[in-house]
Amino acid sequence: MNNNNNKTNGKLDDIAYVHNQGGPTLGYSRSSGIRILEQDGYFFKDLGKNGKLDPYEDWRLPAKERAKDLASKMTVEQIAGLMLYSRHQAVPAASNGWFAATYNGKTYEESGAEPWELTDEQKAFLEQDHLRHILITTVQSPEVAAHWNNKVQAFAEGNGLGIPANNSSDPRHGSDSSAEFNVGSGGVVSMWPESLGLAATFDPEVTRKFGEIASKEYRALGITTALSPQVDIATDPRWFRFNGTFGEDPKLSTDMARAYVDGFQNSEGERELAEGWGLDSVNAMVKHWPGGGSGEGGRDAHFGSGKYAVYPGGRFNDHLKPFIDGAFKLDGKTGKASAVMPYYTISFGQDQVNGENVGNSYNKYLIRDLLRDEYGYDGVVCTDWLITADETVSKDSFLSGKSWGVEHLSVAERHYKLLMAGVDQFGGNNEIGPVLEAYQMGVLEHGEAFMRQRFEASAVRLLLNIFRLGLFENPYLIPEQSKEIVGCPEFAKAGYEAQLKSVVLLKNKNNVLPLAKKTKLFIPKRYTPAGKDWFGNPTPEKLEYPVSLDIVSKYFTLTENPEEADAGLVFITNPQSGIGYSQEDADRGGSGYVPISLQFKPYTAELARTVSLAGDPRENDVLNRSYKGKTVATHNEADLDMILKTAEAMKGKPVIVSMLLSNPAVVGEFEPYVDTIIANFGMQDQALMDMLSGEAEPSGLLPMQMPADMNTVELQLEDVPLDMECYKDSENHMYDFAYGLNWQGVIEDERTKTYRQ
Repeated sequence: MNNNNNKTNGKLDDIAYVHNQGGPTLGYSRSSGIRILEQDGYFFKDLGKNGKLDPYEDWRLPAKERAKDLASKMTVEQIAGLMLYSRHQAVPAASNGWFAATYNGKTYEESGAEPWELTDEQKAFLEQDHLRHILITTVQSPEVAAHWNNKVQAFAEGNGLGIPANNSSDPRHGSDSSAEFNVGSGGVVSMWPESLGLAATFDPEVTRKFGEIASKEYRALGITTALSPQVDIATDPRWFRFNGTFGEDPKLSTDMARAYVDGFQNSEGERELAEGWGLDSVNAMVKHWPGGGSGEGGRDAHFGSGKYAVYPGGRFNDHLKPFIDGAFKLDGKTGKASAVMPYYTISFGQDQVNGENVGNSYNKYLIRDLLRDEYGYDGVVCTDWLITADETVSKDSFLSGKSWGVEHLSVAERHYKLLMAGVDQFGGNNEIGPVLEAYQMGVLEHGEAFMRQRFEASAVRLLLNIFRLGLFENPYLIPEQSKEIVGCPEFAKAGYEAQLKSVVLLKNKNNVLPLAKKTKLFIPKRYTPAGKDWFGNPTPEKLEYPVSLDIVSKYFTLTENPEEADAGLVFITNPQSGIGYSQEDADRGGSGYVPISLQFKPYTAELARTVSLAGDPRENDVLNRSYKGKTVATHNEADLDMILKTAEAMKGKPVIVSMLLSNPAVVGEFEPYVDTIIANFGMQDQALMDMLSGEAEPSGLLPMQMPADMNTVELQLEDVPLDMECYKDSENHMYDFAYGLNWQGVIEDERTKTYRQ
């Protein structure tokens, strides 16, 4: 038996390895108490610590057979713990706020702990609650992530039946560090455009390549499940999760979903273990079934004000296509996404069997009848985070529980309803208690045998996603290797090239672009007023340059005097008017519901519905959520002022606008006054300079429509794709789906033939 230690940075992770001739290398922690068994000339881990080789420990057997054996050996408590999915965990933990935790009862700074040590809370939920699925947010570095993974896996290996942890992450490769759901940007991992930018390439091969690279980086960080892709068709242009999608076209979204999941899940060559799964594979949790992009008025179901998805155009089935024809029909051997996450929304009026208007995870028709039975999906179904928690009073709080439609039930009753609907796992739940209560409710109603079988069915699905990745044999990392893999030059180059391919040139009057080298540029500082971040924390007002002047100066000459400049370069983002709810309006006696605007100037919703399609009939809520006649202002109206002032100061010389798009936007307020508009969906400053200077040529296409005005936004139907009147600019170009320019003019190629309607 060949054992060797894993020593890193002078620290001893106390990991030993055993190499099988013609079989997997086994990794185990010397501190976990497990032993190595030898049988038939091969070595196996005695995870059950009973001195014999159980079927689930035998790596020669199919993963499904091993999962069934292990599920049959687990206690109800252990299965309940397997059904938990932790709240967000930062490495190291924060000292306060949403991600706060302690080390031996002290904050990280006070404790003197190493950044990779386990928190008190992590030890508790691993041991006492039997939790094995952990959601990771920020990590200090790849080496720290690897050490932390080894600590978690050693702790898990020494407890119970030795089930490894299945660590997961929200998307962390985006170049737009301001995106709410981008938890890992900052240059450690390779940097790519947001999903909407991948869609703008109109090339599924780029997205598949992203999945291949991101999965290797994930595995090097100890991450084995991706809480992505987000394949909702973003049919309402106001939805703030628009930039996490592949746009609003069902066919493009379907092709991108398939490519993304194939890239993440498929292992090849020696890295493959069986059926496409292996050591490079990462489980893809595709979201959000059955699609969350049709919230009424563009509102989002993270908030009580946005709990309803509506279908005035009768296009519910369009929203299923990226799932049933994309993520569930892969080109690769793994066949389909290994997990699905329903959205918070109540898909209003879509339950054809029971007529229930409850959150999608709670809806038996949507999960059991439609997803499981009609479409034959047998993978893991995991709820979105905090749906079993009680709601807070405020309808504009992201941190509220989101038990939409079942607010009257107890926490345990909500878990039971989810189990009976066909759900396997509870997102954002660290505690085992409510799951065990739900089990007893089922025993009273259906009997012990029924509930045991129900629990084991979920356990097999959950365990299968761990077995197939080889984690039972070796869940450990070598930190030096993690450092070499994550963000390596090859991966960084691929991400950079994808950024370039995602850029969409909307306007280029008189061929202002590309700019000659050393063109003298005037770049105004950008003003951002005080506000609140995603978690409700106050943010200070800022007046700063929106780009690295050091990087710009490597390409062009800079001047602070517009009279000396050859051209002006202005950086803006989408108009940002909020979530469609105003506590101030509610405090004044109004309903609280206000418009969401895609224009910079204040907007009054004169064409909105008089009566909303959906609403909450409870006495303490609002049935008619209409905002007709109300006015909303944007947080960043100063962006428009900056463009207009720059155009005036340039006195006819070219003005270039670089626009970071997260949603469609009304550009008519400034387009006539500028010469060039170049849109991106998250990119590094250097990539933009390469584009402006002609080092690269734009080839991206709009993955959505740009509306002519807010009237067409108001009149479009929330569930219908591509149903807006599009903006036509002063060059007579229509900013429609699949439109974009290169240096020669409007792009017409195989991509536009394939996807343009």
